[in-house]
Amino acid sequence: MQDLAAYSGLFAAALLAATILPMQSEAALVGLLLTERFSVALLLLVATLGNVLGSVVNWWLGRQVARFQDRRWFPASPAALARAQRWYRRFGRWSLLLSWLPVVGDPLTLVAGTLRERLLPFLALVTLAKAGRYLVLAGITLGWG
Repeated sequence: MQDLAAYSGLFAAALLAATILPMQSEAALVGLLLTERFSVALLLLVATLGNVLGSVVNWWLGRQVARFQDRRWFPASPAALARAQRWYRRFGRWSLLLSWLPVVGDPLTLVAGTLRERLLPFLALVTLAKAGRYLVLAGITLGWG
């Protein structure tokens, strides 16, 4: 039961970290890795799935931007949204490979939705970026290489 709670907590932290809420999934992952009680592959899978699902939430919010952009909780001002859209148009969908970055990654996934990026390319690029980040983090934490 404790294992399920640990994996569920990691999933929730990773999901929330990819949305507009200020969370850090990296600390949860590193903490679980350091216990050496859990499957590294399963931890990476759970963190990646949660983080990608959170990015899909952003993508969906972006697709709904006209309905939500005047809400207080909306993560971007109209000027910031316009700036991000110009940047995304300039670099295209490949910029989603930067979706793992702090500060700019989550808005990128939101902007991809506002610009109607198709879901399958979005999922492929975001999954590659998020999984890569967690894999590097695990490698550093566990001293691989």
